[in-house]
Amino acid sequence: MKKRLDFINLKYKPRDDLVCLFKIVPNRISLEKAANTVALESSVGTWTKIKERDYVEKLKAKVFSIKRNGWIKIAYPSELFEKDNIPNILSSIAGNIFGMKAVKSIRLEDISFPTKILGKFKGPRYGIKGVRRLLKVKNRPFIGTIIKPKLGLNPKHHAESAYESWKGGCDIVKDDENLASQKFNVFEKRLAKTLEMADKTEKETGEKKVYLVNATAETKEMLKRAQLAEKMGSKYIMVDILTSGWAAIQTLREANFKLAIHAHRAMHAAFDRNPEHGMSMKVIADFARLIGVDQIHIGTGIGKLEGKIKDIREIKEDISRMKVKKTEKMLTQDWRNIKPVMPVSSGGLHPGHVPFLIKHLGKDLVIQAGGGIHGHPFGTQAGAIAMRQAVDAVLKKKSLKEYARTHVELEEALNEWC
Repeated sequence: MKKRLDFINLKYKPRDDLVCLFKIVPNRISLEKAANTVALESSVGTWTKIKERDYVEKLKAKVFSIKRNGWIKIAYPSELFEKDNIPNILSSIAGNIFGMKAVKSIRLEDISFPTKILGKFKGPRYGIKGVRRLLKVKNRPFIGTIIKPKLGLNPKHHAESAYESWKGGCDIVKDDENLASQKFNVFEKRLAKTLEMADKTEKETGEKKVYLVNATAETKEMLKRAQLAEKMGSKYIMVDILTSGWAAIQTLREANFKLAIHAHRAMHAAFDRNPEHGMSMKVIADFARLIGVDQIHIGTGIGKLEGKIKDIREIKEDISRMKVKKTEKMLTQDWRNIKPVMPVSSGGLHPGHVPFLIKHLGKDLVIQAGGGIHGHPFGTQAGAIAMRQAVDAVLKKKSLKEYARTHVELEEALNEWC
């Protein structure tokens, strides 16, 4: 049965619409039919002909751009959504469409939120400027580390490792994403001992130090852990946003703690690794910014994890600017009341990677090294010193090799990993 392409309107100009950029590979049908099917399935249509009500017509999603290479843009009237409900929005624009037979593959590459949706969310409490004020660091990247080994340490040794990291020059120490409250390292004990070491290091160094305890858990338990962290004087928590779920993260942010939220993206590659199918990291980061995390992992373009630096720069631009310009793979976005998010690079990093990261991602960045600090031949404190030295070298416009001649910790790090 021949079907009309009722959800395609190439003359339509989005106004107060939520706009999605998709890349589609059709499955034995035309690109136009595939695009039409995506729009109907994700809005008011269905697979067969039914009697329509006239007033439903205005709620149709509209395919308003189709490119021969498979890129399409769909505008969704904001009335389609419960505007403060992230699960509802995602169930609509990223629900059944990924399993439809009409497409061999489909990737949600970018999203642009209308003012009516932006106004329903708080966004980051601190954002880039607020994080800088919190840590009193004005004009350099932050240095962070993840306690290693990631699992197995008891609270005492965990806190000692944190102390050595801060003492060497780290600003931030965080738990690994899969450290929760196991028997060998119970949350409450770890939090207390590590915050004690943060206070000690602040007094000894005169620098602000923060601990990102992993509060990830069932939602009620996560709120209890956040409350305890705040009560004990912590300024931060970290959360695995995808494994926790969008509703849980929304609940955490709207609970109105004064804590900064560090977003770990564990499980992101299940959505974004296939460049032809799934959901890009840009979209994940956009939703995280909308809800209100203060910093989020974006990748490195170097190190142990998959990801091209060009794509990672696009993610950084999407989350760290107030106005985003259109490109082939990015939609325009005026973020209005939603603050920028601090990008985090992490995954197989060491001091030798610092020049590359600052060159491509700038100074508004958390450079986070785990093994690249704790695996230093002279130990954790020396590893943190080496990372700080690498940052200093770049800011002084000196090569690492030159700077290492008078900085033994950096020299040893380069000998070990470069």
